[in-house]
Amino acid sequence: MNKPGDIQAFIIHLARAAARRPQVDRILAACPLPASVIDAVDGRALSAGEIDAVLSHGSLHAPHYPFEMTVGEIGCFLSHRKAWQMIADQGLRAGLVIEDDVEIDTEVFARALDLATECIDQAGYIQFQVRPVNGRAETLASRDGVSIVRPPVGMRRTSAQLVSAAHARHLLQVTERFDRPVDGLLQMSWVTGIAMSCAVPSGLSDRTVETGGSTISLKSRKPLLHRLARELNRFLYRRRIRACSVRHLASTGVDP
Repeated sequence: MNKPGDIQAFIIHLARAAARRPQVDRILAACPLPASVIDAVDGRALSAGEIDAVLSHGSLHAPHYPFEMTVGEIGCFLSHRKAWQMIADQGLRAGLVIEDDVEIDTEVFARALDLATECIDQAGYIQFQVRPVNGRAETLASRDGVSIVRPPVGMRRTSAQLVSAAHARHLLQVTERFDRPVDGLLQMSWVTGIAMSCAVPSGLSDRTVETGGSTISLKSRKPLLHRLARELNRFLYRRRIRACSVRHLASTGVDP
């Protein structure tokens, strides 16, 4: 039985991704928190009706998301919602949600998690990225060589994140239906109400390739012109996200 105020870890793992199970065991052994494995939602197993119940085929938020979501992305979103629901239902102070393709540097991660734990009630959502946080970012707290920073544009990827119970409940409310991947929605602070922060350094690294590749999307086999058009749309979409982020920061009195 969890006690009120506890922080637990939840590792999202897709059962059919057998090549990743050894990595899950490594995460369990290295994680400094009590941890359990969440059975990820398998997007391939979802019926058309189950998808239509959660996926909006029209834009819910600006800017418009220019791509069709894959079943893997839908399953990933639902898996994170499953983790948020567990954080809310178990009466936790916060939950550490980890995907099953990361490697933990125990010493660095322990320091990053310790500082993040102190800041989570205020910050709401703190990422542990597997790539650098580049560019200008506001420093919220620093100690022992670790900082909690807030970049002007929320970063993509959901490799690991500490989510407060209050923010988990809020995210469940605003994502009953969704129109884009989970990391794309989370970076939209004007929708979620909370700008994402990051622990730097995180103590995590990416093991996607070593664990059998992505379980969300496959390498594109589309014609060259289709791939070029997609890259152009991706570039334009990211520019619109940045513009919306800057406007939102300005409206809150923060200098972007």
